[in-house]
Amino acid sequence: VQLQASGGGLVQPGSSLTLSCTASGGDFTFTDYSMGWFRQVPGKERELVADISWSGGIANYADSVKGRFTISRDNTKNIAWLQMNSLKPEDTAVYYCAAGPSFGWDNEYDYWGQGTLVTVSS
Repeated sequence: VQLQASGGGLVQPGSSLTLSCTASGGDFTFTDYSMGWFRQVPGKERELVADISWSGGIANYADSVKGRFTISRDNTKNIAWLQMNSLKPEDTAVYYCAAGPSFGWDNEYDYWGQGTLVTVSS
């Protein structure tokens, strides 16, 4: 199973960016997994910023991104996205996508993408 995260880059404060996470693998059934987006800054713990249920009907967000970030998924294409608006310098981090069989803010994730760097700076 592979999760391929992409879409990071250098943007100015107030800008938008969309991250993508594509899942592949012969035995991997995308709809069996909830998806999460995490971020990590060097020297700090990794934090969950958003997760989405198997069907996409339920999404949760960290308070720090609520109202600015939107997580979504397309189960026909095995893709999950993280739309990030009104980006702030404190959003700078390496962002990871992950897939887990259950759903909930304390969910354990089985599969991880490689990370994509988002830098918000003027």
